[in-house]
Amino acid sequence: MGLAKGGMESLGEGGSGIVGPMTGAGMRVDWLGGGDVAFAALLDAIGAARRTICFEIYILAEGLPGEPVRDALAAAAERGVEVRLLVDGLGSMLLPERFLEPLKAAGAHCRIFNPVSQGRLPVRDHRKLLAVDGKVAIVGGFNVAPEYLGDGVARGWCDVGVRLEGCVAEALARSFDTMWERSAGRPPRFARLRGRPPSRPETGDPAFSVLASDPGRGRGAFLAALRRDLEKARDVQIVAAYFLPGLRLRRDLMRVVRRGGRVRILVPGRTDVPMSRQAARFLYAGLLRAGVEILEYQPQILHAKLYIVDSAVHVGSSNLDTRSLHLNHEIMVRAERPDVSAMARDWMESACGHAKRIEPRTWGGSRGWIERLREFWSYILLARVDPYLSRWLSRKPR
Repeated sequence: MGLAKGGMESLGEGGSGIVGPMTGAGMRVDWLGGGDVAFAALLDAIGAARRTICFEIYILAEGLPGEPVRDALAAAAERGVEVRLLVDGLGSMLLPERFLEPLKAAGAHCRIFNPVSQGRLPVRDHRKLLAVDGKVAIVGGFNVAPEYLGDGVARGWCDVGVRLEGCVAEALARSFDTMWERSAGRPPRFARLRGRPPSRPETGDPAFSVLASDPGRGRGAFLAALRRDLEKARDVQIVAAYFLPGLRLRRDLMRVVRRGGRVRILVPGRTDVPMSRQAARFLYAGLLRAGVEILEYQPQILHAKLYIVDSAVHVGSSNLDTRSLHLNHEIMVRAERPDVSAMARDWMESACGHAKRIEPRTWGGSRGWIERLREFWSYILLARVDPYLSRWLSRKPR
């Protein structure tokens, strides 16, 4: 396996900075590649707020950039902005209570979604969303934690997001309102087995969709939209931090190749969850035989969630695994506009320049039997045992 050719020194144009503006139909989109520019955009949006700030995050941690973000939220509350902060109880479990005291003292409203002490551990708010004044919003894969600082190449985890200005921001703010209401109580029992509530707020722009996925039976909004896009797709580019798609989705990808299309998947070469990478590698052989291209990102941990299907781009918080697709609350934005697609593809090309291509002819013999056994059992644990345990835990009384 060799390092893919043609990469930039960093993600550069279309990658490590804000790219834009991209305008059309009343919408502006800025591409955020790399934590440094994403957090700069976050602080700018908070600093410009006049009426409301809705901030929803899975992991909020002490240090940089958490403290500047907290202080900016507190300053906004002090100048009269209504500030609501929603953090996940498991993702932010290590955040000390004293960290939020300046926010509360300034008049901000803070809630924890599904605190660990309440049980129902499988139901998590994995969304990353900032909505300001119903006019500006940021979504992506970035948590507010030190490991995300950098450009994703020389330093910091590799991630992407978008800043949206216009009617989609209002739809994202409404989606936050729904999660805020849910956070007032405990997640329902049997959440995985319940019917899914309506979860596609109207955006007012036919080129954009807000895909808010919740636990429940069947396909969530993102999975349903992705599979519809794949039905006639010819060019599919996937970036997935945690890649463990089910059999039907894998078959969708293989069909694209069989009808003469191309599927290229970028996954982590370095990861914070080794079992997840081992489980993903268990799937490589079947996908490679079908003609799917697989590359592993090398310089830093890859945490991005980006799905490009022909002219459609999906970006946000959802991974391609069981937890994101069936157990977590997730938020994605689907955009079908040439300029957005072009920026996403530019970023993808730059990122693939820092990846190792998995060669179909040598993959089978590249690992010993112990490593292959680890991959098999990692797949069984994450794709079979973990969903079963999650359903069982969701049924347990408090």
